[in-house]
Amino acid sequence: MVDVEPRGRPRYEHHLVKFAPVAATVVLNDRKVLMMWRHRFATDTWSWEIPSGIVEDGESLEAAAAREVLEETGWQVDAVEPLTYNQPIGGMSDAEHHVFLARSARYVAPPIDTHEADRIEWIPLDRIQGMIDRRQIVAGVAVTGLLQVLARR
Repeated sequence: MVDVEPRGRPRYEHHLVKFAPVAATVVLNDRKVLMMWRHRFATDTWSWEIPSGIVEDGESLEAAAAREVLEETGWQVDAVEPLTYNQPIGGMSDAEHHVFLARSARYVAPPIDTHEADRIEWIPLDRIQGMIDRRQIVAGVAVTGLLQVLARR
């Protein structure tokens, strides 16, 4: 609970959940998107996601985005560019999602974080909207980034 006193308004208490910033990357190679099939225990659901994770202290957003791709998938990106930014639950959280775009990647090694995904696949970009519609892609950071890529085609 936090004490909130907006300028010119009455004071009130409100719940606040604090989060470290998240960096995520939509990785494209030949009109395909690098995706991970994974389970999320909090919702007990399986879905496709893009590589993402918490930005470590002192780490740049771009470095975190590239690191997460490598750790979670074994694919390395040389460069990322900003794609979109959102505050997924701004009414009660300070969470920030920074989504980047990588236009190519090369496989370098098996993933370091073996618990992150059961499968890693390159999925054709033209299948992504249907997967979102069928709730095969539900993570907010993935939906936001992928819809931005589709909107900019």
